[in-house]
Amino acid sequence: MEKTAEQVSMIQKTVDKKKVIKTLEPYFYIVPCMIIFVGFTYFPFLKTIYLSLFNTNAGGEMSSFAGLSNYINLFKSPSFINSILVTFKYVIVTTIPSILIGLVLALVCNNKLKFKGLFSTMYAMPMAVSSASAAIIWMLLFNPSIGLINFLMKRSIGWLTSPFWGFIAVSIVGIWLNSCINFIFITSGLKNIPKELVESASIDGANYFQRLKSVILPCLSPTLFFVLIINIINGFQTFGQISIMTLGGPGEATNVLVYSIYRDAFFNSRFGAASAESIILFLLMLVITLIQFRYEKKKVFYK
Repeated sequence: MEKTAEQVSMIQKTVDKKKVIKTLEPYFYIVPCMIIFVGFTYFPFLKTIYLSLFNTNAGGEMSSFAGLSNYINLFKSPSFINSILVTFKYVIVTTIPSILIGLVLALVCNNKLKFKGLFSTMYAMPMAVSSASAAIIWMLLFNPSIGLINFLMKRSIGWLTSPFWGFIAVSIVGIWLNSCINFIFITSGLKNIPKELVESASIDGANYFQRLKSVILPCLSPTLFFVLIINIINGFQTFGQISIMTLGGPGEATNVLVYSIYRDAFFNSRFGAASAESIILFLLMLVITLIQFRYEKKKVFYK
């Protein structure tokens, strides 16, 4: 009887061990992912917060505790305030046109057209081009002497030497790069719209624009909302074309927040201030995203 009790106890322990293993098993699969997230996302983020509270030397080493003075000095800096305004201006100027262009191109390619595959490939082609390569290509197009754009316009515009035209130039590059991404996402969204809804509207006598307003766009709203978010995030993170084309100029006309962070950190060796700018950028994007998701509940239609 005593031996039987020991066997029962061992069996119970084995069962309990298997239950524990079964409970913990799903967590083992996410360990590699969590290691990557902690190492490359969470730790750098916490390190940035920590570094923003210190003054640093030219080597990036912490020299003295600054507290919130880095943040206070930033909001007293006209250059930093200008970079925030330029960033918001850039986001507004590039987001709306790039979404509209992507939407129009997707609607055109969604119809039965000859060479639709060729057009789709051409519209999506800029996605394969990096922002640095695109900046070099557009610098040649914007060249005041040999550039194709001035030649076609029959004018001599200093695209990259004038504050007004410099901002327009980098915005055009941003629109060109983002519109292809929007085109791909919106095209996928259009393919997921039930054909029965569109056909039903056609049978009821609705023309194309009525179908677009009452059927297509409401069903496409989740995709458009997603595209809006990624365009705004991309706008706030713009760096490549500005670093190559204008270096934040002329006269800080294109000095967006990310380039301001880069300049303070690697040119002025103000790593503490640059870290504080990074945290402010994160908070701005967080607030805007939360506002978008709050608004999304009222305006986005999910099938």
